[in-house]
Amino acid sequence: MAIHQPMKNLTIVDLDQPLEGFRNFLSSWVYIKDGLTLVVDPGPRSTIPVLVDALKDMGLKKIDYILLTHIHIDHAGGTGVLVEHFPDAQVICHPKGAKHMIDPAKLWEGSRKFLGKVADVYGEIAAIPEQNIGYQNPIEVGNEVIRVFETPGHALNHLCYQIGNVLFLGEVAGINYPLDEGLYLRIATPPPFIYEIYKGSLEKVAALDVSHVCFGHYGYREDVKNVFDTGLNQLENWMAIVEKHCNAGGELSEDRIYEDLLKNDRGLSLYGYLPADVQSREKIFSLNSIRGMWDYFKEKDANPA
Repeated sequence: MAIHQPMKNLTIVDLDQPLEGFRNFLSSWVYIKDGLTLVVDPGPRSTIPVLVDALKDMGLKKIDYILLTHIHIDHAGGTGVLVEHFPDAQVICHPKGAKHMIDPAKLWEGSRKFLGKVADVYGEIAAIPEQNIGYQNPIEVGNEVIRVFETPGHALNHLCYQIGNVLFLGEVAGINYPLDEGLYLRIATPPPFIYEIYKGSLEKVAALDVSHVCFGHYGYREDVKNVFDTGLNQLENWMAIVEKHCNAGGELSEDRIYEDLLKNDRGLSLYGYLPADVQSREKIFSLNSIRGMWDYFKEKDANPA
């Protein structure tokens, strides 16, 4: 179990998986200040025992709020089990996602269809009691105010949370991998992808006055402007390259598009510094994002405005 404290009041708990490259990838954030305890994205069911042990090691006897950035299995799948350990915890979730967390049968079915064996490793999505889940904005506890922002680019039920000068991003700005050499950033645009919504969400959080951004995948950064400038640049670059290939005709070749991106994309410029297993993981998710953009252009061509 790895626990890091990047700044006062803030702790990251690693939730590594027994899958190739799935280290420095999943985590849960714990925020503690003046008696208030928050957990952001508890992770999948399989790693809830790791998170519970970490919370015990930190001496925590209660959780006030569990904040879900979105309901994908790797971020929220184990929330119901965590609530069993902390039955007074209130889960904050986008209203579009809450019903799926109360009755996760369809969400679990979709996760298994989309992720295959990865979903099985994560574990079946646990139901959250209806009385434990809801939505508030803002969330006010004592002197603390948590601002909630709807950011539906990566998923329609995606939220970001700002506490003081700290912003919990989920996947609105993509994926970070911690490197001494600089910023590695990879976009997260799975199908269904809508460019205008994704860009609007990214621009919304880029306009916030914060000094630290905490990624759902993975870690945190203080070079906030660089993160958002790179993310916006990456979005436009990927769109341009995917559109170029789409307009050239023929079938989708995610590998060919990815090769083009590795040659000139600002966010991927440090790809070569990633460990080999992480490179493999990142390619898989990148190809998925390429498919999301390809489908967007094909849909646009089929239904011109």
